[in-house]
Amino acid sequence: MQLIRIGQILTLGIVAIAIIAGAYATELKQLYRVVNLFNEDVIVHNFSNMHEVMPTKIIRRSGDVRSFKRSPQDLPKTFTFRGQDFNVENFLQESNSTALLVVKGESITFEEYYLGTTENDLRTSWSMAKSYLSAIFGIAVYEGHIPDLNVAVTNYVPELKGSGYEGVTIKNVLQMSSGVAFNEDYNNFYSDINRFGRMMALGGSFDEFTASLSSERQQGTYMQYVSIDTHVLGMVLRSATGTTIEDYLTQKLWSKLGNEQDGSYLVDGLGEPMVLGGLNATTRDYARLGVLFRDNGQINGEQVVPAQWIKDSITPDAPHLMPGKRDNAKPVFGYGYQWWVPEHSDQEFFALGIYGQYIYINQKANVVIVKNSADTHFSENEYESTHKSLAAFRTIALSLLDAPQLISAAK
Repeated sequence: MQLIRIGQILTLGIVAIAIIAGAYATELKQLYRVVNLFNEDVIVHNFSNMHEVMPTKIIRRSGDVRSFKRSPQDLPKTFTFRGQDFNVENFLQESNSTALLVVKGESITFEEYYLGTTENDLRTSWSMAKSYLSAIFGIAVYEGHIPDLNVAVTNYVPELKGSGYEGVTIKNVLQMSSGVAFNEDYNNFYSDINRFGRMMALGGSFDEFTASLSSERQQGTYMQYVSIDTHVLGMVLRSATGTTIEDYLTQKLWSKLGNEQDGSYLVDGLGEPMVLGGLNATTRDYARLGVLFRDNGQINGEQVVPAQWIKDSITPDAPHLMPGKRDNAKPVFGYGYQWWVPEHSDQEFFALGIYGQYIYINQKANVVIVKNSADTHFSENEYESTHKSLAAFRTIALSLLDAPQLISAAK
């Protein structure tokens, strides 16, 4: 009789597990894919096919395509970094590049795709998406929806009261200076950013996750990269405009850029876009955002993004945001409104995504460079990896300078 009861219990347990697994089959598959997202044997495929990993929401293109001319030029053979010469082709290969696109003026001077990827792939932006969010946030500011950046985010998003974001100003969130505790280490299974990924895979809510975070230091005193800060900006934008992120992005930016393909956003269990890193687009369409910012927000005479917003976005305005060595003696890049500024910058700034995604803008050289990658070694030393990439980008930009005074100034 005892064996019969044990058998019955085991049978019931197996049935219960089967029912649970069936009910959550989609979420369990998503969790498996997220946990294994960056494995070397699948990372290249995943980064061009994020719709297979998580649910997505389409961002429709519209209007005329902003076509680029063609003016092919070879890349420089080498670039110098930390006093050592590196071969450009070897650098692209070693950093697991999947695409490199160079735009000078209105012409593509170099375009190549690697590791079996193609020009039509919708490539993951990772944190380059933050710069898109900043662009439409600035539009909302200048339209009067958000008249004061020095008010608390909880004025717009009261559901964050009681969280680490209570009382934190919009400007400090824009500048990654919220003071909220967050571990962004992708190599740590238990980090906050990896907890966030698993929550997303299981159909959770970005808003609820954000409300669970707490503060660890005074706001506006220290720049700490907290990806959830960008989600808070999205919450403020939704509240202030009364529309969805995807609709506002489509109306105010995506439809203006002359993009050639639809894009997409990864979404949470409630269909909310992952504005902190879930955008997917072609390499050429990423370049179109770079060209817009290079040209101070204008396309064909239309001011799409306010010029003053772009200036503010790429101008660190407090000691804790400046590029170079700060109080901890660790060299860092400068930070504006969701854009990075390199040391010794001369009209340069860039959007950056984990594993080597870049939109590099050099206004003086009139150049935009987009690099997509699946660099599994990127997070071992992000600062060094990014600096090496910037050295390569600067060399490419300098090779395209055609004004004698600029060439002289660059030497």
